[in-house]
Amino acid sequence: MNNLSTTLQKLATLAIQQAFEGVASELAPHLPAEVVPSTQPQFGHYQCNTALRLAKVFKKNPREVAQNICNQLLSLKNPMISTVEIAGPGFLNITLDSQFLSSELNEVLRDPKLGVERPAKCKKIVVDFSSPNIAKELHVGHLRSTIIGDSLCRLFEFRGHDVLRINHVGDWGTQFGMLIAYLKEFEPELLSGEKKSDLTTLMQLYRSAKKHFDADADFKKRSQNEVIGLQAKDEASIKAWEQICKISREGFQEIYDRLNVKLIERGESFNNPFLKGVIDDAEKSGHLSVSNGAKCIFLEGFQNKEGELLPLILQKSDGGYNYATTDMAALHYRIMKDHADRIIYVVDAGQRLHFDMLFKGAEKIGYVDPKKVELNHVPFGVVLGPDGKKFKTRSGETERLMDLITKAVDEASKISRERLPHASDEEISHMAEVLGIDSIKYSDLSGSRIKDYVFSYERMLRFEGNTAPYLLYSFVRVQGIKRKIGKDIEDVMQKHTIKLEHPTEIALGLYLRQFGEVIEVVENDLFPHHLCEYLYNLAQKFHHFFRDCRVEGSPEEGSRLLLCEVTARILEQTLNLLGLKTLNRM
Repeated sequence: MNNLSTTLQKLATLAIQQAFEGVASELAPHLPAEVVPSTQPQFGHYQCNTALRLAKVFKKNPREVAQNICNQLLSLKNPMISTVEIAGPGFLNITLDSQFLSSELNEVLRDPKLGVERPAKCKKIVVDFSSPNIAKELHVGHLRSTIIGDSLCRLFEFRGHDVLRINHVGDWGTQFGMLIAYLKEFEPELLSGEKKSDLTTLMQLYRSAKKHFDADADFKKRSQNEVIGLQAKDEASIKAWEQICKISREGFQEIYDRLNVKLIERGESFNNPFLKGVIDDAEKSGHLSVSNGAKCIFLEGFQNKEGELLPLILQKSDGGYNYATTDMAALHYRIMKDHADRIIYVVDAGQRLHFDMLFKGAEKIGYVDPKKVELNHVPFGVVLGPDGKKFKTRSGETERLMDLITKAVDEASKISRERLPHASDEEISHMAEVLGIDSIKYSDLSGSRIKDYVFSYERMLRFEGNTAPYLLYSFVRVQGIKRKIGKDIEDVMQKHTIKLEHPTEIALGLYLRQFGEVIEVVENDLFPHHLCEYLYNLAQKFHHFFRDCRVEGSPEEGSRLLLCEVTARILEQTLNLLGLKTLNRM
């Protein structure tokens, strides 16, 4: 099904072309017409503001231009349009026909994609997100990348694209030589697998290894030799490294399972075989320079305070490689082997310069043709505590993500027990897990990702306002209506159709039909908070409908029950796109 905005845009464009025949060259820069959903019901359902621009082009009164467009638009006699009115200096307010909207919703009810337009081309989209470091625990700083990336993947998958979810973990480098040397000397049973361990213990051992590395020159030398052993594929060194990675993965997976996030691991080590090829390709391109012994690419538009061009360093003066080399190799692999049409990196805003230079450097080398492959960096702000500073524990350490999840679930358990004192422990436990984790995710996703946000358990678990509990309760309320009536939806669909008549029915029906438009917006700009805004507005419109329109026992029961069903399906689908689960009661 086509988006309503798209269809109206085509109709308005045709009306403008007919109203101003013979001046196509002057019209071209101002077409297609600008058609957007109205922000207030008194302005109709959609607005077209193109008349204001055309009035300047033709040096005419904007209302006169608007009247010409209005006449042509009405002459098309399209059944979707009920009225077109001119308002203010020359705005066109378009109201859709209620019978047309009713027909559209009946199609949505039978459409697995709920009225969302199919993509003209199915794309291969690679999303790089989460990306923790091996031997270090996931902390609150990984939260945003993980849930933003997961939400974007869910949206692309729902649209029908082929999505590859990449976890580019930090699993290579000097720190591993240091940790392997320490474990060989102090925890050999852990490396052999004879002694069980977990990620928390491994991180404590890493800290101890770091202290030895900084204080003991002999230990530092042994650590460096372990790095050489890794690079040379020494069997004992590789086995030790694999054991460290295994323990880390188990720790990561415990959190990913609770967050209901799926990823495919491709760490830095995956790209090791391709690093020399990056240097060779850069040399062949003619853009590689040597500066102070380092091999790099100088990119126009990237300068330091002195006005000197900044280098994208691909090989250090000691012959070693760095993040830029690894990321360049990974980007090339994703294009050549994964056949990506679009590559998205969900990484904090502090890495903006790195990715800007990486993308431009990839063009210089010849890895990327911007006309064929789209590259996006999806930056995000930091999580703040109540004091406005980076969210930390009382001891000043970065908050462990597992601790944050556990506390949110504990708080949700208290609230659930207060609301449902007679529920079983098993039900309360399930409810708290869903409510706590949903609240963490929604609190993060509901704000613009580029902004920092203040983390608050109390605020995110409220049942009022734009929160996960409020939206889950809205879904539960719709399901409650269906349960109370007790009719099989498939049977109702055989006997009844949706007929929108009451103003709040029409308002709800229109908003349900606009689901595809918000999906299209997020697909383009990669801001999941638009989905949250849609969810909150949809819940409010449903509550207005429920307030004004009796369902059970009314003459319109069949129609309104089906309207409730469409609402439930789109609420559930939008929650799912955000990575949120639903509940049957609260």
